[in-house]
Amino acid sequence: MQYTESADKLDQKTSDEAKALQSLIEEVEAINYYNQRVAMAPGEELKAILAHNRDEEIEHAVMLIEWLRRNMKGWDEELKTYLFTSAPLLEVETGGQAAGTEASSAGSLGIGSLK
Repeated sequence: MQYTESADKLDQKTSDEAKALQSLIEEVEAINYYNQRVAMAPGEELKAILAHNRDEEIEHAVMLIEWLRRNMKGWDEELKTYLFTSAPLLEVETGGQAAGTEASSAGSLGIGSLK
């Protein structure tokens, strides 16, 4: 494991977060590799095996994201903001309201000024 700071000076929580983040990077890289190989595989059987492998890597990545959501500050709030919305992501970022979601935490009802 490669650290950017002295590993012996990091607390266990930060060390665990670094392991999860590095593992997530590796899983996403593997997804990319397999996805490209699926696109280029000449035979259907090989294509199916590679797609299966890619999907396994997606499962691993999602498990790591859930661990981060539960254990690292910031992930829970951001995932709740962006996941499972159909609104344009930049609209969500700037406080626009996705259909079927609750009013923003700032107290806006999303109906504009009442003046």
